[in-house]
Amino acid sequence: MNYEGGFSHDADVIAQDSPPRRWTRRRIAIVAAIAVVLIAALAFYLRGKSATPAASGGAQQQQPTVTVFVPGRQSVDHEISATGSLAAQVDMPVAVVGEGGMVTRVLVQPGQWVGAGAVLATIERSVQTQQIAQQQAALNVARADARIAQANLDRAVQLVDRGFISKAQVEQLQATRDAANARVGLAQAQLGEMRARTGRLDIRAPAAGLVLTRTVEPGQVVGAGTGTLFRMARGGELELRAQLSEDDMTRLKVGASATVIPVGSDKSFAGRIWQLSPVINPDTRQGIARIALPYDPALRPGGFAQASILAGTDSVPLVPDSAVQSDDKGSFVYIVGKDNVATRRAITVGQVTDRGVSVTSGLDGSEQVVMSAGGFLSPGQKVRPVPRKAG
Repeated sequence: MNYEGGFSHDADVIAQDSPPRRWTRRRIAIVAAIAVVLIAALAFYLRGKSATPAASGGAQQQQPTVTVFVPGRQSVDHEISATGSLAAQVDMPVAVVGEGGMVTRVLVQPGQWVGAGAVLATIERSVQTQQIAQQQAALNVARADARIAQANLDRAVQLVDRGFISKAQVEQLQATRDAANARVGLAQAQLGEMRARTGRLDIRAPAAGLVLTRTVEPGQVVGAGTGTLFRMARGGELELRAQLSEDDMTRLKVGASATVIPVGSDKSFAGRIWQLSPVINPDTRQGIARIALPYDPALRPGGFAQASILAGTDSVPLVPDSAVQSDDKGSFVYIVGKDNVATRRAITVGQVTDRGVSVTSGLDGSEQVVMSAGGFLSPGQKVRPVPRKAG
């Protein structure tokens, strides 16, 4: 078998078939490329035809929807917050007014009500009692001498007409009678002085009121230099001495109402300003507003309390707390103006109430304010405003 001859014959056959097959594959590739180009051209044409509407719809979809409202102007009570200490409206210190001595009795306790002139404590007075008895005896002697002098004068007047006694002697008896009466008056005055001095050994309340403190006990020796033995609140009337800034002091008037809450208590008390300090402390730049309060066991002088003082009524825009934002430049809101463009508006926040936040400057109430801008808005951004629904 001739392998060489057979191999040559097969090669010739393949050589004869190869050109047509290569041509078929090339035509398929050309047709496929043309088809791809046509499809790409058609897609580009269709895409360009619809580009304008799609872009317009996308821009419309990208505008955020925000709820807006027009705040207008509403009446808001302007309140000033302050703190201070509770004290007696009229604080009465009670001390020894006489020469003093040893205290024998203390008749009252702190928190007790007493009337005007009530005895709070007594001081030992045995020496003074003996002095009064001695002076009483001296007064009795002076009165007896005065009666004798008057009797001698009466007899002399009866005898002068008969010539038994001269007028000079009568005048002498009149002088003796007058001197005796003078000695009676002097003894009476000295006795009254002793009784008054002894009476000052009773430490008495200068007016009706509430005993606040007591610093004396039986057996203690007291005198003019001892100091205050009792402190009293006249009539039990109390006050809050509220510390206020110089600016707040100018806004208040005597008679302004206030609400006072002692520290640690949930009970509030109504009061009124009865005095505004005529001076400002040059160191702290503060003044004192004295708020009169009725007596109540929960109000303890020396305690700390907070006060909310009504300083008048203002007509201002009110916005919800969600509308107010702040940064290093201050507080601001977003408003929707012409062409539905969001604009940042700087504001000054005033009183915060249950109805919202009052705006003292920056808004006049006619603007469309964004209720809740959050952090997704920026100045100049177009939005779709939706008015807030009533209620």
